[in-house]
Amino acid sequence: MRTISGVVTSELEIRRSRFVCTLARVADEAAAVEFIARHRRAHRDAPHNCTAYVVGELGEITKSSDDGEPSGTAGAPMLEVLVRNGLTCVAAVVTRYFGGVKLGAGGLVRAYGQAVAEAVEAAAVVERVPVVTVTVEVEHALAGRFLGDLHGTGRQPSDVRYGEAVQADVAVAVPELAGFEAWVAGVTAGRARSRRGASGFVDVPAA
Repeated sequence: MRTISGVVTSELEIRRSRFVCTLARVADEAAAVEFIARHRRAHRDAPHNCTAYVVGELGEITKSSDDGEPSGTAGAPMLEVLVRNGLTCVAAVVTRYFGGVKLGAGGLVRAYGQAVAEAVEAAAVVERVPVVTVTVEVEHALAGRFLGDLHGTGRQPSDVRYGEAVQADVAVAVPELAGFEAWVAGVTAGRARSRRGASGFVDVPAA
């Protein structure tokens, strides 16, 4: 699932009209609606706050609004940019401050689409990767070497607990679970115990 890491704002000016695009990461449709409502309240002085959002694991829920612009000239091109970039769980608002020069339907379509495209370009796009937390338990004599080898693979434990044994929690991508468990067994000569726990998601930079 491709989304963005957080809120980003960009602005462009076309024939004295300002188009300010704000993108936000949202968890679901209710969060998208709330973000849009909050943004419109904060920018109620603007003639137009046009919107689009894509939500759902597969981007299956979409909606857009022209907010007073001619039908199809604002929300639709904004939404098309989000969909074309394969994004989901993202809401976009383009606030337009009219500069006194009419752009025509074609000009508006290009302007609103460009506003969102530039914001997406500025955003940190990430992949939401499904992971499982694997708890690895090793004896104290092996802990230092094991944790060093673990860091050497580029993995960082989310938590390390020292008790009768040392337990390290490691988030592992679902397709890599079997390989990781085999690596643990190999690097500790079978002296570690691995236990799968909670599932979730982590963000990694998109390719």
